[in-house]
Order: sequence, then C-alpha cells, then structure tokens
Amino acid sequence: MNEQRQQAYLNLIRSLLDSPSGEESEILAANQQLLDAGFVQKVEEVAQMCSQHGDENTANWLQTLAMQLREVLNLDTKVDLQSLSQEEIQIYYQFLMQVLHATADSSGNSQVVYPLLAKNTDKLDGVLAEILRRWGTNTLGKAKADEAEYLAEFIFSFSSLIAQFPLGSKASNMEIAITGYEVALTVYTREALPQEWAGTQNNLAIAYRERIKGDKADNIENAIAALTAALTVYTREALPQKWAGTQNNLAIAYSHRISAIR
Repeated sequence: MNEQRQQAYLNLIRSLLDSPSGEESEILAANQQLLDAGFVQKVEEVAQMCSQHGDENTANWLQTLAMQLREVLNLDTKVDLQSLSQEEIQIYYQFLMQVLHATADSSGNSQVVYPLLAKNTDKLDGVLAEILRRWGTNTLGKAKADEAEYLAEFIFSFSSLIAQFPLGSKASNMEIAITGYEVALTVYTREALPQEWAGTQNNLAIAYRERIKGDKADNIENAIAALTAALTVYTREALPQKWAGTQNNLAIAYSHRISAIR
C-alpha cells in the first residue's frame, strides 16, 4: 500500500476524531473511496497506539468504529485461502518454512529472525496466520511425540518473536502470534507438558491483551481465562516466581477489563 493512501487514512481518522459529535457519518460518506480493509486496519492500529498511551476513551471509540465498518463493509476476519492461487499460497508457505527454520537454527535469536521478517513485511498478514494454523495443526497431529514437541518449541519461539516485532502491521503480527501459540497448545497440554502449557497460556494471554482485532472486551476475557489456567500450574508453592509474574499479568488484564467497560 502506498504512503499517499496511508497518509489519507490517517488524515481521515484525524478528521473523525476532531469533528463535533454526530458529524462522523457525513465525514465517512464524503470519503467513501477510502473505506476499505486497509482503512479499517489503520483505525485498529491507531486504536492500539492510543491504548498504549493511556487514552482509553479514544481507543475504545476507534475500536467500535472499526467493528462497525467491518460489519458495513462485510469484512470477514477469517482468511479464505481458496481466493488465492496455488502460486501465491506456495510463496507464503516457503516463507513460513524459511522463518521457522531460521527460528529453530538460531534458537529464537531475534538478530537472525528479525532481518528476515523485515524483508518480508508484505507477507506478515492473515494469510500467513492461516497457513501457519493449517500446516501446524496438520503436521503436529501426524508427528511422533518427541518430534511434535520439538516443532511446537520453535513455533512457540517464532510466536514470541513476532509478537514483539516492531515492523509491519501490529494487528497482523498479533494474529500470527496468537495462531502460533494456539498451534503449540495442541502439543503443550496440561497433562503431558504442564510447565510448557502454562508458559504458553501466559504468552497467549499477553497476546490477547495486546490484540487489535476483534472485540476488546472479548480479548481481555480470553486473556484472563488463559492466565487463570496458567495459575493452576504456576502455584505459589511450586513455582513462586512464575506465580508472581502471572499474577502481575492477571492484575494488568483486570485493569484493562475495567477500562473496556467504562
């Protein structure tokens, strides 16, 4: 997407925020040529920035606007791979394999993985998340226990890296991270690998807390549920430091819940 259109998105968002209450519909109607998936994504990104700076009222207003526009524009958050050519899917698949191998070979070294991500920010989107979900679920489901655990380990590492990656779309990066954690949890079960399961639940909770897409209140509830689950393993008696860290994350999630319902 060119810089000129990105700037046009930002200008429209500023106009909406600066306009008197009730005039938003007229402004949107006058700028219909900008109302597309890219604009909705930009609204969600600005909402996240506002939230990070403590401006929850503006963040909530923008999140509501994004949800309304998704409904009006009939934008499905799920990706339909059938709309892509086999060549396009193969390009994404090859990139996914490349970045996962780099993650595994470097033991999750960001200095190795981040330059690769930086060269491919155009592929850090919902398509990559869906391909990761399908490949990961299928591959882990067929793998032997030790191989599945090894694969889950670097899928988890990749998810942690992309959750903190500063470039590309923050909204898309978080969706990829959430997908990776959920895939890892198909191997990291509470029964088989309780500490890995709890650690992944903790990271998944943080990703949901920072998620831009979806309903903010629902994301916070998902975060609270994941942290509560982690605390069934991270107990004060058995693992006091991890218990304390998870309790801290839970407190932050509860504070976000209060902000979301105001």
